[in-house]
Amino acid sequence: MYNVLTFNNISARGLARFPHDRFTVGKHVERPDAILLRSHDLHGMAFAPSVKAVGRAGAGTNNIPVAALSARGVPVFNAPGANANAVKELVLAALLMSARNLVPALRFVESLPAEAADFEARVEEGKKQFAGFELPQHTLGIVGLGAIGSLVAETALKLGMKVLGFDPEITVDSAWRLPSSVRKAHSIEEVLKASDFVSLHLPLLTATRGLLNAERLQAMKPGAVLLNFARDAIVDEAAVVAALRAGRLKSYMCDFPSPALLHERGAIALPHLGASTAEAEENSAVMVVDQLREYLEHGSIANAVNFPSVEMPRESAHRVAIANANVPNMLGQISTAMAQAGLNIHNMVNKSRGEMAYTLVDVDSPVERHVVDAIASIGGVLTVRAIPAHGH
Repeated sequence: MYNVLTFNNISARGLARFPHDRFTVGKHVERPDAILLRSHDLHGMAFAPSVKAVGRAGAGTNNIPVAALSARGVPVFNAPGANANAVKELVLAALLMSARNLVPALRFVESLPAEAADFEARVEEGKKQFAGFELPQHTLGIVGLGAIGSLVAETALKLGMKVLGFDPEITVDSAWRLPSSVRKAHSIEEVLKASDFVSLHLPLLTATRGLLNAERLQAMKPGAVLLNFARDAIVDEAAVVAALRAGRLKSYMCDFPSPALLHERGAIALPHLGASTAEAEENSAVMVVDQLREYLEHGSIANAVNFPSVEMPRESAHRVAIANANVPNMLGQISTAMAQAGLNIHNMVNKSRGEMAYTLVDVDSPVERHVVDAIASIGGVLTVRAIPAHGH
């Protein structure tokens, strides 16, 4: 039986994927094997020794102390791409809002006195200042061509836009998803100089923090629109405000309200609506629940932000999962410990990611507690689990 501690309101469709005969799930479970959450902040939390995995029903993991959990050998799962369509649609809405000046137009209408005798005349006179332009033949620059960036590119092309993309870390899967008519840029600067709209779709990392700074904003086409539905700190907010006031930027459309942007002409900030659809919440919950189940019951890892992806078809009722530091001779020491215990290795897979390595081993006979302890005592081993078949 596994215990899963939940924070926030997790989609019922996702929670239903935990089999009731093998999982106890709730906000008050004790000795949790896993933690499932959305936006709850886990920084500063004292994790129970029983915690084997953490899953976020969403893409970002800024609210989770990933480094501290890595040091304990605990994988942190997320749901990349599950909210991609929801974010894509919001970016599309922002493109249209900025091109047609919809937000200031709405504010103008709301400011009109309903009792005015010349109401219709005021409307006709006022609309002239909100004349916009159509999207076809304008260039959308996309920085970050993962699941969301690729969908945005595809949609923009269907609207008749030209699309210029840049992503130095693009994966093979993302490259296959990308429409062939997307022109590939060789630098961020190339995107900024050539685009009427620039949309950011990057994770917040040390390398991407403040990526759109004053110097890069200065490189943008005068009157361009910057869209940020990724992470707030990817842009230098003070530099964005300065660019808006100088007329360098026509508008800044984002999903991250802040006091600095409030009432700033040209700044349109939405209240974190990116993944706020019933479909995105369901998709994220379903994806991360399935990943937690696979890890707890079979040791398989998919979409962990701090572990390599590891999957091995189960060929034995007896499996061992080992997380360890990525240092030389770990496999040799693990194999020796098993051989000394009289265990025959049926199948094995080992993968690494940065400083973390992960090994799955199927053996032909039950793994006794003293064998687990022997492997755990090897220097550099972080966690060891004997996983019987069917999660029992």
